[in-house]
Amino acid sequence: MSFYRRFGKRLLDLGIAVPAVVVLAPLGLAIGAAARMKLGSPVLFRQRRPGRDDQIFELIKFRTMTDACDANGTLLPDDQRLTSFGRRLRRTSLDELPTLWNVIRGDMSLVGPRPLLIQYLDRYTPTQRRRHEVAPGITGWAQINGRNALTWAEKFDLDLWYVENVSLRTDLAILFRTVVQVLAQRDISAEGHVTMPEFMGSDDETAG
Repeated sequence: MSFYRRFGKRLLDLGIAVPAVVVLAPLGLAIGAAARMKLGSPVLFRQRRPGRDDQIFELIKFRTMTDACDANGTLLPDDQRLTSFGRRLRRTSLDELPTLWNVIRGDMSLVGPRPLLIQYLDRYTPTQRRRHEVAPGITGWAQINGRNALTWAEKFDLDLWYVENVSLRTDLAILFRTVVQVLAQRDISAEGHVTMPEFMGSDDETAG
């Protein structure tokens, strides 16, 4: 394992995330206040996700959806709960600001495969599960090469490429391209979905 992978990556995370939290605190407070007015309480979305080596942590983001339910008390589909305010937050990736705390705490890295749902763990092939050999990231190789416009198979292939090619040069390139992509507001959602469709698993290990 390289020096960067063992120590340098964490130093890069803290060197960027800590100053970012301080500088962006006023913006975060403003977004939190707006979310409280438009969506109610709580303003933060919290969900348990698997991290490195399948260790479970609590992901924190700004809330972008309502809790609207149907007559049976079942949550409505995402596209019916995602508000215009939430769409703007996602389009600009500002909903991710609280996730910097996950980076500071060591749950996540700035760069790595995105943390997915716990229920996906039993659906991965052995190859797909290798995405958990590194800490999950706010952004990653898959995010700058299609993000939610990718198929699951494509996304897992890109995640595996990153796992095998972690380096300072790669992380800096991904961070730079992420800024460009966020400014261009590209590939926010999969076609026909406001988020990625649910991953149901694959019978073919080579598919991811």
